[in-house]
Amino acid sequence: MNAEPLTSGERVLLIDSRGRRFLVRLEPGATFHFHGGALPHDLVLGSEEGTTVHTTTGAPLVCFRPRLADFILKMGRGAQVIYPKDVGPILVYADVFPGARVLEAGSGSGALTIALCRAVGSEGRVVSYEMREEFHQVARRNVEDFFGKAPAWLDMRQGDVREVTGDTFHRVALDLPEPWAVLEETASVLLPGGVLCGYLPTTGQVLTLVESMKAAHFAEIQTFEVMLRTWHVEPRSVRPDHRMVAHTGFITVGRKTSG
Repeated sequence: MNAEPLTSGERVLLIDSRGRRFLVRLEPGATFHFHGGALPHDLVLGSEEGTTVHTTTGAPLVCFRPRLADFILKMGRGAQVIYPKDVGPILVYADVFPGARVLEAGSGSGALTIALCRAVGSEGRVVSYEMREEFHQVARRNVEDFFGKAPAWLDMRQGDVREVTGDTFHRVALDLPEPWAVLEETASVLLPGGVLCGYLPTTGQVLTLVESMKAAHFAEIQTFEVMLRTWHVEPRSVRPDHRMVAHTGFITVGRKTSG
């Protein structure tokens, strides 16, 4: 946990009285403008997290360093991001552990890439492939924006994951339209007992992936989706919120056998 005051160059999450959230990079002398007025960055710089500051019109804003979930929802996008509600289960069900070597394709906007880097830590390694140059650049910028600079244990490559050679991995994460097309090559570098995870939007894609994994002798294959329903909690009214984040994608995991 970072207990230092908020400093220049950092991202800060500003939350207004209605719960609206704004992600701002702090710069001396700069000003943040929104519907509630203007907020000089200098009022935030040097403050500790949780401080409430006020705009020139008196509107309050609470200041925090963004959580990973906050950053993912507000960061720049190329490809569609993997939402926080899916990132967590991917890390848990794929059993991504400190020191693991993980192969990812594609990088997309970098949400899962960032989470993988945090999960494996400096003793691990993440190799992330992205075919499209524009997505590769967006993902790289988001990674650098979140960490300050790209972690030394991250290798971001623009190209086809089928070109991967000479490495072995504990885990493989595939966020591709046709992950079965790269299954032979990615399975060949996955260690026996390792976990392969696919993230797909439709049932037809899931069926093709699962059948391909069975043919490639994967075991313990499981597919699920995650629904996120928040609740409104007040003394006289405890009920589900009127809106929820329902289907975003299907997560499929399976383990490589030695057969």
